[in-house]
This record gives sequence, structure tokens and C-alpha cells, in this order.
Amino acid sequence: MKRSVIVACVIAAALPAVATVAWAGSSPIVRPADEHGLSQQDLGAQLFAANCSACHGIDGRGVTGAPQQGTEGVQGLGPSLRGVGAQAADFYTRTGYMPLGDPYDQPLRSRVLFSASERQAIVRYIASLAPGPGVPKPEPAQGSVADGRELFTEHCAGCHQVVAEGGILTGAKAPPLDHASPVEIAEAVRIGPYVMPKFSRGDISDAQLNSIIAYVEYAKHPRDEGGWGLDHLGPFPEGMVVWLIAIVVLLAVCRALGKGLSREEGA
Repeated sequence: MKRSVIVACVIAAALPAVATVAWAGSSPIVRPADEHGLSQQDLGAQLFAANCSACHGIDGRGVTGAPQQGTEGVQGLGPSLRGVGAQAADFYTRTGYMPLGDPYDQPLRSRVLFSASERQAIVRYIASLAPGPGVPKPEPAQGSVADGRELFTEHCAGCHQVVAEGGILTGAKAPPLDHASPVEIAEAVRIGPYVMPKFSRGDISDAQLNSIIAYVEYAKHPRDEGGWGLDHLGPFPEGMVVWLIAIVVLLAVCRALGKGLSREEGA
């Protein structure tokens, strides 16, 4: 572990422009030249130094400074990653939330820029900094969709909508969950990314989390037994159809009838 930190320090010192490049987004990922000859730990240390240390510090202790906009209780450009374990590191790299082009941007789902082996190396390196939770293994098949709907409505629908289509908050966006895998949902519930609150097992048990995930999986492809689903957003799209289409048709019919009556009277 000490060797990996030393390697990361050397890489960061030798490449002072790396952090600026990563922030600006002109070169999203900086890779070591001899990547295939490195151990997983050394590869993770070097990738971390080149792509993550500008915000999170060379040894993952965070960067102090002005408060980071959009987050709750986080001081500095990037929070400490010591103790977050593989769980948070896996979530942020799995979803493409990290690395950010700008430390003040809201992390959003995007194309994953690391290869599978690179991502595993970074996750392993961050997990080695201090003891922390591992990657969860949810079992939504053991959950109840009905119970999950109630739990999701209580804890999640205020931001993500009851159909898990996402929404707009003050200064942030609650993402839709149509591309979120069961593991990503479980990770997000436990770590609380960005402005989302985190839920401990005392708040939401693993069994309840399985039910929530089962409901979200159902919501991705719900059964629209009532007919036209209209993107599964609930009843208000039907009202929009009435106003934007049916009312126009009704006015056109009324106008045509009025012209017809006028001709009859004139005749």
C-alpha cells in the first residue's frame, strides 16, 4: 500500500498538467504508458494520481478549499475517499459519474471512459486506502414489487417520481432510473450520491432494498393495461392530449358546423 502511494505521488509530481487536462475535459483519461505491465494495485494508483487526485488528493484524503457547490456537508473541491470502500468507488466509475470535467458540475450518467480492468484497478486502489464497505449484492428476485412501490413512494418518489422517470430539483437533477442496474441502485441508496440522502440499514433494510429494486426493475417496463402508456408518466399526458389535440379537433368541427349552418340560412 505504501508503495502504491509513493508511485501515485511520483506520477502526480511528474505530470503537473494532468489534473488541469482532466478538469478541462480535453483529454478525459490519462493512462500510464506501460499499463499492461503493471499490477492491479500499481495501475489503480497511477490512474488515480492522473485522473482523480486533483479533486480527491494524492492519497485520497480530499482537497480543502471553498465549499463544493451542490453537495451537502462536503468542504473542498473533492471529499476524502478514505473509508468509502469499494462501494462508492464502484458506483461512481460504473455509472460514468467520475471523472468530472469540472469539480463544480453535477455528476451525471455518461459513457464509462475507463476499461473494465482500469475501473477494477481504481476501485481496488480506493478500497485499499482504508477499510470500507464492499460492492453490494442485491437480490431483487427475493423482493416484493408491491412493497417496493410503497417504499419507493415513501423514500424516493419525491425526487425521482413514482414511475422512476427522474425530476428537477432546486440546483440539481434527479436522474431517471431506466438505465440503473440493481447493483447501482443498491449502491446509490447506501452512499447517497450528490444531493441524494444516504439510507442506512436502519432506514432501509436489505430486504426492503430488494423490494425497492424489484419495483424499479418493474417500472422500467410496466404493463400498461389501461391502453396508451404515454411514456408511463401518469395521468397528466392524457390531459395534454385532450388540450392539444382533442380541443383543436373539437373547435375545427364546431367551425365547420357553423359554416354549414350559415350556408343553409343564406340559402
